Amino acid sequence: MFSGIVEEMAILTAINKTQGNIDLTLRCSFVGELKIDQSISHNGVCLTVVRITDDTYTVTAMKETLDRSNLGLLQIGDAVNVERSMRMNGRLDGHIVQGHVDETARCVGMRDADGSTYFKFEYKLDPDMTRRGYFTVDKGSVTVNGVSLTVCNPTNNTFEVAIIPYTRANTNFRDIQMGTVVNLEFDILGKYIARLQELKS
Repeated sequence: MFSGIVEEMAILTAINKTQGNIDLTLRCSFVGELKIDQSISHNGVCLTVVRITDDTYTVTAMKETLDRSNLGLLQIGDAVNVERSMRMNGRLDGHIVQGHVDETARCVGMRDADGSTYFKFEYKLDPDMTRRGYFTVDKGSVTVNGVSLTVCNPTNNTFEVAIIPYTRANTNFRDIQMGTVVNLEFDILGKYIARLQELKS
């Protein structure tokens, strides 16, 4: 369980393909505090630590994860948004994020807003997914590359988010351009409500 408040950007230092899986090795400031089997969010994807060295750690992404996320597009040197699992004795600053990416979206618009930036994202229009709660609502929550954000101006398959300068400088939103592919996790509350409605009908 995560909050969508990114701790920092880890740098991808190695990629190793093993059968259908990919091992990703990353460097960040809290490597010395990690343990094997610990869960970490990577661009919003929950992955398990499988190996630790003095200054790097390694996680494995399986085919299902690669099919639903942008992790297979990463290259050595890329900055990855990382967040360790949420402590249950603190404040929930973002929203409830599972680290289970639903699908990817593409950046289709960027506009300035007095120093902040509105990013517009488009995802595949799938009526079946929509019926199951995979959609956005105005002022609702969405997770983009692991960042908890508030939705603006949603349509059937697009939405905008407003990024303040601090968030842009301290997450990989700094690298997002037109056409960049990002990971989406829709709000779990919407999925539960959609499922309840489905069971009633």
